[in-house]
Amino acid sequence: MQPDGDRYWRRTSTLMWVMFAFWVFFSFVVHVFVEQLNAIKFLGFPLGFYMAAQGSLIAFVVMLFLFAKRQDTI
Repeated sequence: MQPDGDRYWRRTSTLMWVMFAFWVFFSFVVHVFVEQLNAIKFLGFPLGFYMAAQGSLIAFVVMLFLFAKRQDTI
């Protein structure tokens, strides 16, 4: 493979693993600590409830746009 191709795949692979780490965080880690997060209020709702109902979904959509934009620059 050419040096440019190697650089492309290395950067793409790094981006993929970073996005995967964020996905794991918003999918599992946030929900594991839901009881502790419920002590914090966000827009009048317990933060744990908000993250389970809407916050994680919003994070996933933002991640998709960021991934697409970053991948275009790569």
